[in-house]
Amino acid sequence: MNEKALRTLEYNKIIQQLRDLASSSRGKELCTNLLPKDNLGDITRLQKETSDALSRLIRRGSISFSGIHDIRPSLMRLKVGSALNAVELLRISSDLDATLRIKAYGGYSGKDGEEETEDSLTEYFAGLEPLTPFNNEIKRCIISEEEIADDASSTLKNIRRSIRLTHEKIQSQLSSILNSSRNLLQESIVTMRNGRYCLPVRAEFKNQFQGMIHDQSSSGSTLFIEPMAIVRLNNDLRELGIAEQEEIERILATLSEMAAQYIDELEYNYNTLTELDFIFARANLSRQMKGTEPIFNEDGIINLKKARHPLIDPKHVVPIDVRIGQDFSMLIITGPNTGGKTVTLKTVGLLTLMGQAGLHIPAFDNSMLAIFKEVYADIGDEQSIEQSLSTFSSHMTNIVSILQNANEDSLVLFDELGAGTDPTEGAALAMSILTYLHNRNIRTLATTHYSELKVYALSTEGVMNASCEFNVETLRPTYRLLIGIPGKSNAFAISKKLGLPDYIIEDAKLRIGKQDRTFEDLISDLEASRITIEKEQEEISKYKAEIEKLKKNLDRKNESLEANRERIIREAKEEAAKILQEAKDFADESIRKYNRWLQEGGEIKEMESARSQIRDRINKDVSLPKIKKKPSKKISPENIKVGDSVFVVPLGLKGTVSTLPNSKGDLYVQMGILRSQVNIKDLEPAEAEDKKPEISNRTQSGKIRMSKSASIKPEINLIGKTVDEAIFELEKYLDDAYLAHLPQVTVIHGRGTGALRNAVHTYLKKSKYVKDFRIGGYNEGNTGATIVEFK
Repeated sequence: MNEKALRTLEYNKIIQQLRDLASSSRGKELCTNLLPKDNLGDITRLQKETSDALSRLIRRGSISFSGIHDIRPSLMRLKVGSALNAVELLRISSDLDATLRIKAYGGYSGKDGEEETEDSLTEYFAGLEPLTPFNNEIKRCIISEEEIADDASSTLKNIRRSIRLTHEKIQSQLSSILNSSRNLLQESIVTMRNGRYCLPVRAEFKNQFQGMIHDQSSSGSTLFIEPMAIVRLNNDLRELGIAEQEEIERILATLSEMAAQYIDELEYNYNTLTELDFIFARANLSRQMKGTEPIFNEDGIINLKKARHPLIDPKHVVPIDVRIGQDFSMLIITGPNTGGKTVTLKTVGLLTLMGQAGLHIPAFDNSMLAIFKEVYADIGDEQSIEQSLSTFSSHMTNIVSILQNANEDSLVLFDELGAGTDPTEGAALAMSILTYLHNRNIRTLATTHYSELKVYALSTEGVMNASCEFNVETLRPTYRLLIGIPGKSNAFAISKKLGLPDYIIEDAKLRIGKQDRTFEDLISDLEASRITIEKEQEEISKYKAEIEKLKKNLDRKNESLEANRERIIREAKEEAAKILQEAKDFADESIRKYNRWLQEGGEIKEMESARSQIRDRINKDVSLPKIKKKPSKKISPENIKVGDSVFVVPLGLKGTVSTLPNSKGDLYVQMGILRSQVNIKDLEPAEAEDKKPEISNRTQSGKIRMSKSASIKPEINLIGKTVDEAIFELEKYLDDAYLAHLPQVTVIHGRGTGALRNAVHTYLKKSKYVKDFRIGGYNEGNTGATIVEFK
């Protein structure tokens, strides 16, 4: 992409936002060097990586890339056999810590131990090597940039033990000397000179104090003398210090040799971590601006839905819908100043650049972008004092360059084409430039105030007018882009609102040609028609939504009735079987009594009493069900008239008669917004709607109701109850909820020991009308609740 377009469309500001979201130095470098691609494969790969990273951020939360250091110079030294210092080894350790943390993030196991679904980033995470044993060895040996651990080696430990013992001997000797020679000393302190312990001796007593002179004060009154008694100990301490340093260098060399064995892994880790840092920076940018992945094509089609300019405050930006490339290849945008024309151009251009760079765009899902090899933009004030160019000359210089380089794979953006010179000549020149680009099938968006270009768009196939809406009443633009309608400058209306006298405005209108006035009136009529059509479309949408809602309610009601019917039949059969079994048992008992009576020769009075009891039992328990049915009230064709309230039996809805029945008995009934043809046989008087048949069963214990209370709560709280109490209440609650046609309910059992939750889950697995159940989500009570879904 040419540098001028990137600068004009403020692509660099997007890159700066992206750079701020990266953590590592190389990640920031990759962000800085990100340029739009023109290969579909590369763009698709970048977009897929951004989408997959965003998906992981949403599922797992943020990921930290802190602690990543640029270890490439250290790796180069290892390749030539050099040893690393403690700082370099600690940076390698920090990178390995980040590797372990980020690999764990990428290898996340989801709910129930299920592995994360593979995506374009899986290979990145899988290839990371934390090298934990090597990293632990570095941490064991090196405490900080200035300190090596005593346990780094047994030799170092012994040397440092000897150093401590030598220090103690020196301190003991010095304490003894201080006490015995206090009158010879300037001060009773121990000082260091040239790395050796010394005492401050008065100059006049130097011959009385045995030792080696290392320094004297600026006045010469004090000499710093190393006592002869500790010379050998100081020498031993110096030798131990040299031995300690040699051992530290040997330890660092050993760690460097270990690191040299993992050069390839360390290099791969660093490159992968910084690449992931770059990818997740793109994902975080998408999350900040609520971006989506665009759909790309190579046919030059742009279709942006609810697109927002990413550099405008989200609280104030107005989304726009822009399309070009399918029905027309050129869009000419007109309208008043500050109406949003230039923002529209910049939005299309910047979102194209962002999309081709692998960044998500702030637009609605399934927005479409074309792939362009070049984007050219002539936007803003191009006046140059240094080059002695006026605004028009500078614009024209830029336009000449665009016309020389643009082709079918280019997107061209013109702001106020032909402005800055004589209006007549400017309009003619603008039409010629647009015609040249249109003949070459180059996708072009241009803004203008010239009426001639509006006519050009109306009369030229493949060129479309568009306008930025303006509210004359409030004198404010709405920033909505209206494709297919040319815009008005609204100069007269704005001037009148601002207080310009009417006689001046009327005089100005007379100075406009009749053809121009007619054209402006046509635009006004089109605008009025558009507003009317939009209102009608909103009303139609509302009606469609209401019809769809009624249809869903009807389907749901039919499904509920069918489910209740099957349940009632099943329960009736179960009750019948129970009654038959009771009757059989009672008959067997009666026969046994009768046989025993015959054998024992019982009295006739006892037999009659037993027979009477049997008859009473049969009459009580085995009586036929009584079904109270209301008599069907039919409506005759002679008695019905338009406007009557009726009840449509098959639909279960109340309505009003719209037409009289024909010869077949068919007529139209209006039910809310639904108007349907029904037969007169399916109609009943409206008052019959509220009467429902009552069905009683054989026994008081087997009564069946046709309806349940629909106001049952969508959750039940079992916390604090024993398992037996909870299961008893749960069983009754699920019966009521199922009859109330609730699609799902929540069972609150708490966390506790898990005994109540396990008992609830065991019961739900056995329930005949539970379709599925699951542990509650983030806003559903988590593990303290279970969501139950009915069949």
